[in-house]
Amino acid sequence: MVAIRDTHSKKKFDLDVWINSLHQINESDRTVLVDTFNYCTKLSDDPNVTHKLQSRSAEMIGILLTIHMDLATLQVAILYNYYTENLLSISRVEEDFPKLIVSIMKGAIDMEAIRFLQNMGDEVTDNQIDNVRRMLIAMVEDIRAVVIKLSERIAYLREVKNADEETRVLTAKEISAIYAPLANRLGIGQLKWELEDLSFRYLHPDIYRQIAKQLDEKRIDREEYINNFVQELKELLKHAGIEAEVYGRPKHIYSIWRKMQKKNLDFSELYDVRAVRIITQELSDCYAALGVVHTHWHHIPKEFDDYVANPKPNGYQSIHTVVLGDGGKPVEIQIRTEKMHQNAELGVAAHWKYKENSKSNDTAYEERIAWLRHLLSWQEDMVESGTLVDEFRTQVFEDRVYLFTPKGDVVDLPAGATPLDMAYSIHTNIGHRCIGAKVNGKIVPFTYQLQTGEQVEILTQKEPNPSRDWLNPNNGYLKTSKARSKVAAWFKRLEREKNLIAGREIFERELERNGVILDKEKLQKYLVQACQRHNLVNVDDLMVNIGSGVIKINQLISFLELGNKTAADEDQSILERFEKNSVLSNSGEKAKSSNNIIINGVGNLLIHLCKNCCPVPGDDITGFITQGRGVTIHRLDCSKLADQKKKSPERIVEASWAVSYSQGYTITVRITASDRPGLLRDITTVIANEKVNVLGIQSKSNVKTQTANIDINMEVYNISALTRIISKLNQVDNVISAKRL
Repeated sequence: MVAIRDTHSKKKFDLDVWINSLHQINESDRTVLVDTFNYCTKLSDDPNVTHKLQSRSAEMIGILLTIHMDLATLQVAILYNYYTENLLSISRVEEDFPKLIVSIMKGAIDMEAIRFLQNMGDEVTDNQIDNVRRMLIAMVEDIRAVVIKLSERIAYLREVKNADEETRVLTAKEISAIYAPLANRLGIGQLKWELEDLSFRYLHPDIYRQIAKQLDEKRIDREEYINNFVQELKELLKHAGIEAEVYGRPKHIYSIWRKMQKKNLDFSELYDVRAVRIITQELSDCYAALGVVHTHWHHIPKEFDDYVANPKPNGYQSIHTVVLGDGGKPVEIQIRTEKMHQNAELGVAAHWKYKENSKSNDTAYEERIAWLRHLLSWQEDMVESGTLVDEFRTQVFEDRVYLFTPKGDVVDLPAGATPLDMAYSIHTNIGHRCIGAKVNGKIVPFTYQLQTGEQVEILTQKEPNPSRDWLNPNNGYLKTSKARSKVAAWFKRLEREKNLIAGREIFERELERNGVILDKEKLQKYLVQACQRHNLVNVDDLMVNIGSGVIKINQLISFLELGNKTAADEDQSILERFEKNSVLSNSGEKAKSSNNIIINGVGNLLIHLCKNCCPVPGDDITGFITQGRGVTIHRLDCSKLADQKKKSPERIVEASWAVSYSQGYTITVRITASDRPGLLRDITTVIANEKVNVLGIQSKSNVKTQTANIDINMEVYNISALTRIISKLNQVDNVISAKRL
């Protein structure tokens, strides 16, 4: 359970008693803190206000001391509370305190801008953007400002414990959404845990109490078990000549709940309720200790993680393993060096003196600072396109992928990023000139989603030539707002006439792709309404904005609410186009559709996949021209296709998969198995390991036969992936058969 530090909610705060209890700092520093408190006390005549602010300041200082912050940070923690109560101005601080105090104080004040991130929508003011920018700059200039703000939020979380429910919930939502992920991204684990646990306590009080009760019910037995385990482990390490500190580590309720949700486990099934940590001096001792542990106790292979060789995105390093102790009870063991431990607990807070120590080569710390600087490097483009807030959220909260260039440099991108995203992250001009990419030596499409550890080579041409299609989110070419803003900026610089022509072409092509036919009068009416919505003077301005990428075409089509063609019109149109292109069909020429499917002789048709046979890339397919719904793609063995061939053989058209495809296809796999506890968990684990997106699961059990039928709707990308998944599902214990419907 999270260790809640001492609070100062007594009726009377005794400054002298509290100061004398601070054994972590020397006498001269304690004197400076007393002087700062006395300076602030004179700012208010209300003893209740003075008590509240002194208590809160003492609370923050207690938090900051646990992560070894310096005297200047502690002083600012006191001053900051009086500033937030409008009792102290920054100009007065400039008059009465050194430049270092003033600098950190301004940074802490600028950190208030982070609160805008929760409420910012698509429309943001220049002032809000400027506040966020100043906050980012403050974070880069002096990380102590961030730590002060995090400690203030923890102190406030404790303070609202007895407040009304609405206040507690709103505070917890803000902190869990903004500050806890920020602490995690900066690697400050010691603050992250308390931000998460207290927020979780307010947002889900019943679940929190339930887990806390389950932890407390067998606490004495568990502590005795861990103490015996630790003592035995110490003797084994000592006998092996390994110098290490061994102790049981505290449990955090939020992390327990999150693991229960992620792995769909009951509390009794968790492996790390009993947990031990080994702290060594040298890296080699970590692996030596791991060898001792695995030699003496049986370990669970699937629960082993080496975050030393493969650090987490925030720089966290440790070896995790689970072994079976006496009585077959699982015990989680974390093994790390002292430096890794300090980094895990303190993160960038352990390096607040980085400016004074330019020779430091701490890679994890430098990467986190580089991340902040990286975010600032393209802020001007993001401000132009209104995506600064989205990018900040992406950079802080989403998972990351780490990629290698051919020279061995590491590129850090959000999960789901494409080769084009990487090209633009390296340099704007490389993105503009990109014509392809190789991943691990093989050519991949622009829509390929990069994975951690892959080596990516960007192929370029001499002249820049971005495509407007890259701006359409439906096409999947770009994931990051940075890259899209670079492309949009390129087209914004083109002449108005070029954008006008391009915008009309995009609009007309999108109308045709959606199968929309309207008379000129009705279309003009819709376009005028769209101009009014975007505050544009005329339709030409609307087309210029489409051509430059300012207005997204899919948003415009959605707004227009254009009517569909009649079934008869659509049917006639398709048949005419098919007849017109029959010559091309005979010559073997092919045109590519927008759905990664090639139709002989007919291009740009409306296509959908048969829901009866659900074809995926790799299946042998053919097309059937429907009445009013374009071309339906069937597997050759589809029963529905056989009936259609008999009735209307003239509507059959040859079809094949495109060479490159990246779109997901929905299929259903039916699993028949002997019912048993944990069956569904084992099945979903197999699917999760294959990184397949599950869209839905239906399960029915037959009590008489003790069997279960499980239908799983999933998204796959090709027939080989589907075959591999079905093969692995058939290997799961008690599974009788797994087959595609």
